[in-house]
Amino acid sequence: MAKLDPLNTSRYWHAPELPGMDMLHADFTTHEYAPHVHHSFVIAVTEVGGSEFKSRGRTGVAQQQALLVFNPAEPHSGRMGGSARWRYRSFYLAEPGIRHLMTTLGIDQTRYFGDNVFCDPELIDSFLELHRAFDGNDAQSDPLRQQEMFVHSFGTLFQNHAQPGQRVLPVPADARVLAPVLELLHDAYAERLTLEQMAATAALTPFQLIGAFNRSIGLTPHTYLTQLRLRAAIALLTAGRPLIEAAVASGFYDQSALTRHFKRTFGMTPLQYVRARTC
Repeated sequence: MAKLDPLNTSRYWHAPELPGMDMLHADFTTHEYAPHVHHSFVIAVTEVGGSEFKSRGRTGVAQQQALLVFNPAEPHSGRMGGSARWRYRSFYLAEPGIRHLMTTLGIDQTRYFGDNVFCDPELIDSFLELHRAFDGNDAQSDPLRQQEMFVHSFGTLFQNHAQPGQRVLPVPADARVLAPVLELLHDAYAERLTLEQMAATAALTPFQLIGAFNRSIGLTPHTYLTQLRLRAAIALLTAGRPLIEAAVASGFYDQSALTRHFKRTFGMTPLQYVRARTC
């Protein structure tokens, strides 16, 4: 168990029995998630209390009677609201796990979710039981039982609540305008870029650039750049690079800056991530 601060704790681990599956058990009273994205399906279930989250331009509530689901690369944020405590369990199913799940379910195309909140008491209980079965503190877990619970819980979720077919949305004009900016960010995320540099790439003013990012991507240029840097840092940490080297090479000023953004985005420290990957 790691302390984010005296009032917030979290435990993060990788489930080696399932490809592409990471898990988090968090107990927060003050933590606030900055706007961010995960390149995985995120499924979260509340055990105690609740919080507010923002996604798709709307505010929702994460509470015990709700199952939260976010599609890969879907921007969202969260904060304490209306509750003095938020203890929850979440799953992060990345691409290898998604492919494994689709094969297990006999689905040849990834599905997506049109809503973020589902009030399904039986499914909520099922995911809580599944998470506890894969909890690193549970030494008595039965591998066959774990697999059955995984297939049942995720299979029921996708069968009852996912929309068939790949999510295809029209490309907004802003996205086309931003193409050279996005190329710059992906190529030079580790450099000290300015708003003026980004805007000039697309012949926009800095004000226009911020508006285009918000309308098209749902994130500010700075937040989008931070997500790229975090992904780069994760890749470096996974490859065994020291924390300070990963921080500087991915564009953060120093180790403390990486740690601060990592905690605000993922609810854990980089060290927790590394330890879970090397267990």
